[in-house]
Amino acid sequence: MTSLVSTLTIDCRDPRLVADFWCAALGYELEEVDDDDAWLCDPSGRGWPLLFQQVPEGKSVKNRLHLDLSPPSTMRREVDRLVDAGARVVRRVDEGGSYWTVLVDPEGNEFCVLRGPNDDPPKERPS
Repeated sequence: MTSLVSTLTIDCRDPRLVADFWCAALGYELEEVDDDDAWLCDPSGRGWPLLFQQVPEGKSVKNRLHLDLSPPSTMRREVDRLVDAGARVVRRVDEGGSYWTVLVDPEGNEFCVLRGPNDDPPKERPS
């Protein structure tokens, strides 16, 4: 038998700030928050729980692990929505016949928004 991912834990300086952004980004709910960490859960029960834990050091290099988000409609609409929620666009990548947008959350953690089912060419959304 193999291990399962229980929680995705992300180091940060301000758990509330980052948790609020990711709740807006993913439709998650804030389960618990204090000065040290914030727990988020997917109300549908399908996604992994997220824990944002406060650490003393700031982010200094590119993430070695990041999230790829699959938008419900188009990449552009989702990027605009996430920018309104507090993200910042880093760049668009066109590579290998595909494309995506690299963004950062309010503390500079990189993540990507993939092309969506209503983009050209369409990309099927995972279920």
